[in-house]
Amino acid sequence: MPTKSPPPGLSLKPAGDDDFEALLLLRLAAMRESLEQVGRFDPQRARERLSRGFQPKFTRNILMDGELVGFVVVVPLEDSGEWLLDHLYIHPNAQKLGIGSWVMEQVLQEADRHGKAVRVTALRLSDANRFYQRHGFQLQAEGEWDLYYLRPAASAGQTDLR
Repeated sequence: MPTKSPPPGLSLKPAGDDDFEALLLLRLAAMRESLEQVGRFDPQRARERLSRGFQPKFTRNILMDGELVGFVVVVPLEDSGEWLLDHLYIHPNAQKLGIGSWVMEQVLQEADRHGKAVRVTALRLSDANRFYQRHGFQLQAEGEWDLYYLRPAASAGQTDLR
């Protein structure tokens, strides 16, 4: 199936080194409620986690009408040949508009074209768990705070089904 057109005014744009602070603020806004539910909201820890793995070459800003509303980071895992969906955040004011689903569709279609499985980790009590499961991710393991998912690589015959 061809790639679906983005919702009106929505686009993906490569991130740059100077985007870090804006992306951090967006991540804090998107994760605040889920992290507060488990008593783990800590802006300094969030800064450290994002800065530790910040690689603009794997990061795409999600823009709606030219305004930053989210970002997605997909990193190739050299040791396994899989991809890691390291971050997908949509600002709370832009959630429930189909943006995340459209972005996920782009990521999964690209993974299918390259024959790659995609891994993702989600906070145990986050609404993101239902989102990932709806998009074909299967629970692989559970940690104290996180759930670990895998979306298998599509075989050549499956790519036309999405």
